[in-house]
Amino acid sequence: MSKTNITRRGLMKTGAATGAGLALPTIFTSGAAAFTNEPTGSSVKLGFNVPQTGPYAEEGLDELRAYELAVEHLNGMGDGGAMNTFSSKVLEGNGILGKKVEYVTGDTQTKSDAARASAKSMIEKDGVTMITGGSSSGVAIAVQGLAQDAGIIFMAALTHSNDTTGKDRKANGFRYFFNAYMSGAALAPVLKNAYGSDRRAYHLTADYTWGWTQQESIAAATEAIGWETVNNVLTPVGAGDFSSYIAPVLNSGADVLVLNHYGGDMVNSLTQAIQFGLKDKVVNGKQFEIVVPLYSELMAAGAGENIKGVYGSMNWNWQLQDPGTQAFVKSFGEKYGRPPSGSAHTAYVQTLLYADAVTRAGSFNPCAVVEALEGFEFDGLGIGPTLYRAEDHQAFKDVLVMKGAENPTTEYDTLEIVEVTPVEQVMYPPDHPMFGGPEASLGECNDGA
Repeated sequence: MSKTNITRRGLMKTGAATGAGLALPTIFTSGAAAFTNEPTGSSVKLGFNVPQTGPYAEEGLDELRAYELAVEHLNGMGDGGAMNTFSSKVLEGNGILGKKVEYVTGDTQTKSDAARASAKSMIEKDGVTMITGGSSSGVAIAVQGLAQDAGIIFMAALTHSNDTTGKDRKANGFRYFFNAYMSGAALAPVLKNAYGSDRRAYHLTADYTWGWTQQESIAAATEAIGWETVNNVLTPVGAGDFSSYIAPVLNSGADVLVLNHYGGDMVNSLTQAIQFGLKDKVVNGKQFEIVVPLYSELMAAGAGENIKGVYGSMNWNWQLQDPGTQAFVKSFGEKYGRPPSGSAHTAYVQTLLYADAVTRAGSFNPCAVVEALEGFEFDGLGIGPTLYRAEDHQAFKDVLVMKGAENPTTEYDTLEIVEVTPVEQVMYPPDHPMFGGPEASLGECNDGA
């Protein structure tokens, strides 16, 4: 893959930052250099901050499984998984730079305040050099900002809002997961082919940064193919009962319902939409359809038969046949007795990418890690060649368009791959208006020195 709009920045250091009331983390001195939580012993500690409770807990718990597997592989346990297929060959199963990998976990509760408190404890009390996690973009953006202030690396896991690597991008933060714009760019041509260009869409949207940017992206992409956006109604995260939001759809004149919901919220809203008989309706002379722009295997399993024929998009799926996917699925399946979800895959990959960047840089210094990741091109971790773009720290790769399977054989193959959308179709300039425009900036790397 060729580099697109890559400008490599030199190492940049700032003075110690203590934003948002964050106390100064432990600083160790090593010669002339000093940075936040520099490992001085025989081990290095990572922080895995995921929702173990709340509406996105199922995704978070699968992330945690993958993090634990990644640590085993880094420490030379098991079969090595995707380390064996990774195009970079510096990881040897001896920890990171010879230091054994240890970890601490936290429960974000799918709440930004709880996530920040957990991450703050990991930095100040546990001495982690990197935090990773997510399942909510609001959480990811909050923790990314805290990591920037503290001078450590944040390897975002499940976060799909444009803002994470858009207006809220940070020099110390990196996202492997795709984003809302990419979902729209991949889905719109498939929806046009399936349902035509004369459609009227009604959106129900989770009322936080992910939902807002998801709805904006899907509306823009579908309006570009001729669809009309009839209405957009914001719904609270964790609402449970969405019937009061679904009932008005029947009298709106819309013939498509777009559910900008995730996790348990999507399961509930889709199930209730089916119970209202929406998919049995004929409106404007057309069969009524439902679209779920962002899918996960766990959501699909929870929705059961209601997912049949419903289109969406994914960052990755265990049914892919590339060597990296097969290696990871084999390792995960042997350990846990089930295929991994897309959220698990992102968690696993981000952990390996951090370890690889530290090893290639020869240092845990976050600014050295930033330099190693910016403009990094790699393959062998699943879904194909990938670029970590320097300007915004967003990973670019192919995107999957999925559909609910008509005849699943297990709870794990309820989704089928409809199209692998090439990366060129989902790319955009770093100063795209949906991502903060020309004013959006990473700022400078902070190593806490």
